[in-house]
Amino acid sequence: MDSEDAELVARSQGGDLTAFNFIVQRYQAQVLNLSSRMLGNRHRAEDVAQETFISAYRALDRFRGGSLRAWLLRIAANATKDAMRGTRRRPEQSLDESLSNPSFQPRSGGDSPEEYAERAELNEQLQRAILSLSVDHRAALVMIDVQGLSYQEAAEATGASIGTIKSRLSRARARVRDLLMERRELLPEKYRQNQ
Repeated sequence: MDSEDAELVARSQGGDLTAFNFIVQRYQAQVLNLSSRMLGNRHRAEDVAQETFISAYRALDRFRGGSLRAWLLRIAANATKDAMRGTRRRPEQSLDESLSNPSFQPRSGGDSPEEYAERAELNEQLQRAILSLSVDHRAALVMIDVQGLSYQEAAEATGASIGTIKSRLSRARARVRDLLMERRELLPEKYRQNQ
C-alpha cells in the first residue's frame, strides 16, 4: 500500500470522513468499472459501487494492510456477485445508456458511418462474450485485462491463488477469442486470419 493510501486509511479509521471521501474519489472509477463490466448494466453497477464503499467504510477497522485497491475490489466483486445472484435475467441497457456510453460515440477523425457501425457491433459482441463467462472467469478478465491489476492484486481481490487467477484468465481469454472469431468479419483485418 502506498503511503498516501496508508495515511488515508489511518485517518478514516480515526473517523475522518474527508479522508474516506478521498479514498472513494481515488478508487470509485475502478470499482464502478469492475461492477459495470461484470453486470453489463451501468445503473446496477452504480448501486453496487455505492454498496461497496458503504461496506468498506463499515469494515475499515478490519482492514489489515496490503493493497487497498485489491481490498476494495474484493468487496466490489463480492457485492457484484451478490447482485448477480439476486437477478438472473439478461442484462438490460437502455438506448439512452448506449448513446451516452463513450465507446458508442463516433471518434473525431472522420469515421464513416459503416466504420462506426462495425466498431459499435464489435463492442457489443465483445461485451456479450465477456458476459457469457462465469462470474469467476469474468472477474479475472476484467481485473487483469481491463483494469490492469497484477496477478497478485487480482488474487487478493478474489481470494483465489495466483495459479487459479492465471488459469481463469487463460480460459476466459480463450473463450472470448473463440466467440469473437465466430464473427471475425467484425474484427480488424490483422485478427481475421485463422489461428
